[in-house]
Amino acid sequence: MDWIDWKKARAWGMVLALAVAGVGMAPAQPAPVVPTRSLPDFADLAEQVGPAVVGIRTLERVRQPGTPPGNMDEDMQEFFRRFFGQPMPNGPRQGPRSNRPQQPDEEQTRGLGSGFILTPDGFVMTNAHVVDGADEVIVTLTDKREFKARIVGADKRTDVAVVKIEATGLPTVKIGDVNRLRVGEWVLAIGSPFGLESSVTAGIVSAKQRDTGDYLPLIQTDVAINPGNSGGPLINMRGEVVGINSQIYSRSGGYMGISFAIPIDEAMRVSEQLRVAGRVTRGRVGVQIDQVTKDVAESIGLGKPIGALVRSVEGGSPADKAGIEAGDIITKFDGKVIERATDLQRLVGNTKPGSRATLTVFRKGGSRDLSVTVAEFEPEPIRPTSQKEDKPKSSPAAQLVGLAVSDLSDAQKKDLKVRGGVRVEAVAEGAARAGIREGDIIVQIGNADVNNVRDFDATVARIDKSKPIPVLLRRGELATYLVIRPARG
Repeated sequence: MDWIDWKKARAWGMVLALAVAGVGMAPAQPAPVVPTRSLPDFADLAEQVGPAVVGIRTLERVRQPGTPPGNMDEDMQEFFRRFFGQPMPNGPRQGPRSNRPQQPDEEQTRGLGSGFILTPDGFVMTNAHVVDGADEVIVTLTDKREFKARIVGADKRTDVAVVKIEATGLPTVKIGDVNRLRVGEWVLAIGSPFGLESSVTAGIVSAKQRDTGDYLPLIQTDVAINPGNSGGPLINMRGEVVGINSQIYSRSGGYMGISFAIPIDEAMRVSEQLRVAGRVTRGRVGVQIDQVTKDVAESIGLGKPIGALVRSVEGGSPADKAGIEAGDIITKFDGKVIERATDLQRLVGNTKPGSRATLTVFRKGGSRDLSVTVAEFEPEPIRPTSQKEDKPKSSPAAQLVGLAVSDLSDAQKKDLKVRGGVRVEAVAEGAARAGIREGDIIVQIGNADVNNVRDFDATVARIDKSKPIPVLLRRGELATYLVIRPARG
């Protein structure tokens, strides 16, 4: 039996009681202060950047017929009275006059937009679509001075344009670093929506590198942008321009909470070429490309869906001379990783024509480097799809994967510019689910080349049909991968 030291026990009991009592009597500790952030004040930014933002009005010359020149409806007259403080240039409607002579051409407002001043001597950046087709461009400063502008150059592909006004000592914008821009960051837009000059709206960056199918990845924001804002600056909280407001997503024609801006680094690169040469010189290699899907990447051993799938190679192009083939997946351009197909388009486009570059391609389960000389961009020819000849020979082995195929004639190979392949004559089951169609030309199956029906039969016989089967096929002038999946029981 253990003996208890009661004296020590009583002492410890008193200490514990005092501790408990002390906890009860001690004053309550203040809760930790959580810092709160108030909404930003945009007033200083608007005052700082606003003078360098301009309104742009484009005019077109309209040839007047022999009918009275003022024949314009009342709604349009009211629009001009409210937003420009003057009636429509045609003036009030005149009564009919017999033997009225032909009226001279008149200038009418064609469109409204915005822009911002790059240099004190009057170079102004805006959108290409703002000045497209204009006979005359009028730039209005915040001090109400108006200048006729000369279009220095416009690039429809990036939607960037530069115009020049004859003035000196103008206020200019500061150019920011798009790489420092963060999702969730506050941004400001200044422009002339519906002709309402120097309107300020604010929001946050919703996404960066948003691929909308255009030449450039765009900045997505929730800043209110409406017709007339196009070409105006997107400004960060340091008062720097980080983008050009260019597009909105809308089903109604008005703002619906999503807007897009051209990154300013890309826009400046374009504007510099426009100021020097009046046009943009771009590189090209002569391939038509598409995204790589997850299914295709996994089935051919690429791992993850990166790179640009080559769907066709233009005959005689730099890519053709370099040995690039339809079905290749370009994963790097001069050592830079191609995450999306549009990355390749941008990197090649920004390469000086005549330069040599290295393309890393993934082909038949492995990577290789190919050297290519970049050419200057030009519209690629559109060729009609070739007509097919001859009639089928069915392949029993092909039917195991839901296909009936036949050999290609020499004339068909020449017409299609392929060295081999088989023509799909009938589709069923897994092949049909994969999207393979009658008339497709299969050039690879399971990463193995197919020259004829005999090759196809041999390859199908040894393929593990319990796993997804990648098929590289030609459809007209284009190449694509499809994946035949095993049937589920």
